[in-house]
Amino acid sequence: MIKVNYIYHSCFAVETDSALLVYDYWKDSHNGRLQNAIESNSEKQLYFIVSHFHQDHFNPEIAGFAQARRLVSYDTSKRRRIKAPIATAILRPGDVYEDENLKLNALRSTDVGIATLVTLPDGTTIYHAGDNNNWYFATDEDEHIRCSLDEMEGMFISNLREVRSITKSVDHVMFPVDPRLGSETMRGSCQWLQQIKTGHFYPMHCWGRWDEIRNGIAQLEELFPETAFVCPDASEIDEEPLFPDEPKTESGSGADSAQPNTASE
Repeated sequence: MIKVNYIYHSCFAVETDSALLVYDYWKDSHNGRLQNAIESNSEKQLYFIVSHFHQDHFNPEIAGFAQARRLVSYDTSKRRRIKAPIATAILRPGDVYEDENLKLNALRSTDVGIATLVTLPDGTTIYHAGDNNNWYFATDEDEHIRCSLDEMEGMFISNLREVRSITKSVDHVMFPVDPRLGSETMRGSCQWLQQIKTGHFYPMHCWGRWDEIRNGIAQLEELFPETAFVCPDASEIDEEPLFPDEPKTESGSGADSAQPNTASE
């Protein structure tokens, strides 16, 4: 039995029987959901899993947790100077990390870094996409991505095949649903759900524009009734809608041109 706690943007704290998995910590919520999760699970092993180096997926505070295990992507290690022994593992696509609490497959992303598939000892599976998505910017394509839309879609479909080579179903999926994609906001989500049977689906990377996202999720609920779609409770959200306008990413996807204007990169 696990509990998935939405924290902020793309950060989740996932409670398992023996561990607390913190994904892509950038900021805590206004009411301290992450701090509360860490304190209430203090007897469990703490993990920080970092998919890539972008500001909205990383916080240097993770280095300050003495007993934590930090599983970081190769680009995070390089760009944020998170080296061993601070980094328990530095991961590239294709790498596998395994200990007594979990097995983690590092998978490809259409942006920098990795996506991750965690398998718990009881067989429960957890996928966090990082910035792996079909960044299909139907308008102003050249301002967001450095490849054609066909190439972007091909990369994303190839990444889905990689997941399917390991498992054709995932219990808990945290996936970018980015409203900047306009009419194509749900494109990647639909393609994922068509290819991979999903128990619970948690939208993320929404830039505080939850009203828009809930409308799209309502459509997905009709198309995929076998999946439970989980949005954070409106009363718990303190995210002001952001409309980032940053340069293209070095990888070419534009996912974290998804960095707010305060980004240092």
